[in-house]
Amino acid sequence: MHTRGPKAMSYALLGLALAAAPLACAASQKREAGCVVLRVADGDSFTCRDSRRVRLIGIDSPERGQLPFGSRAQLALRQMLPTGTAVRLEYDAAPTDQYGRVLAYVWVDSTLVNEAMVRDGWAVLYTVPPNVKYAERLGRAQNEARAGRAGLWAQNGFACLPKDFRRKVCLSSP
Repeated sequence: MHTRGPKAMSYALLGLALAAAPLACAASQKREAGCVVLRVADGDSFTCRDSRRVRLIGIDSPERGQLPFGSRAQLALRQMLPTGTAVRLEYDAAPTDQYGRVLAYVWVDSTLVNEAMVRDGWAVLYTVPPNVKYAERLGRAQNEARAGRAGLWAQNGFACLPKDFRRKVCLSSP
């Protein structure tokens, strides 16, 4: 009977680890992807050059019909993500929404755009489980924006929250 020694076992374990490495890399690649911005649709969504539509996770900005706040939020995101900007998309638990948009935390270099939109007062926290990875961070950004009357907070722009506007609970005009 032939038994394997410790050296043979080490090689076998190394072989298993090397075989699993591509799978680990593939899993990590599914957590992030690159994108080049084609156009900004509104204050919380945009389209990539490859036609993927992206919705920023954890935030909600005024709708385009919420005049004049929707166009101001759209302009703010357009300034952060001009056409041609290379971004990194970081995914959370749910990869898409009911409209087929990719749900992502959007990074430009070391800036989390979702957080910047909230911190600068162009969007509010909008948590939809299971995508909650940065919920506390976005909540802190909103508290800072509200206290500092940043962006639309200075203009009473969130008197009618975007989710309430969509449900026709209120109107947006000041």
